[in-house]
Amino acid sequence: MKTSDPLKIALGTLGYVVVTFLTQGTSHFAINREHYAAVASLRTEPIFALGIASMLIQGSILSYLYPIFCRGGSSWIKGLGYGVLIGVFFVSYPALAEPGKYIVPSIPSWIMVEGSVGLIQFGLFGLLLAAIYRSLSDHRVVPAHGP
Repeated sequence: MKTSDPLKIALGTLGYVVVTFLTQGTSHFAINREHYAAVASLRTEPIFALGIASMLIQGSILSYLYPIFCRGGSSWIKGLGYGVLIGVFFVSYPALAEPGKYIVPSIPSWIMVEGSVGLIQFGLFGLLLAAIYRSLSDHRVVPAHGP
């Protein structure tokens, strides 16, 4: 599996932005709206451009690293494993360090919301990467060898 395929990296980056926006946006602005409204240090109007810039950087790096993690082949299990691994890494900060620094209404609730939404986000992203790297590899035309 080639590590620097620009199409796969671009699709993975786009997928990361979509998955992140859907999971985190749904959590912040719909399902857990009251949870975030209770945090006094949050902006009332988020600066979306900064969030999108962050997602583009993270998505491109994580999409580039995926085939290195897979070492030769993509599968649903490898994708989910990659997603959970990077999820634990990324989610440890907002789930554990933020309530240690900021005043949040309930530390257990904060850890539960941030941890579960983050792991869902990264698990879905890992599965999406598995699909991108598998489908593009499976549909490549391989020249036939002569007799």
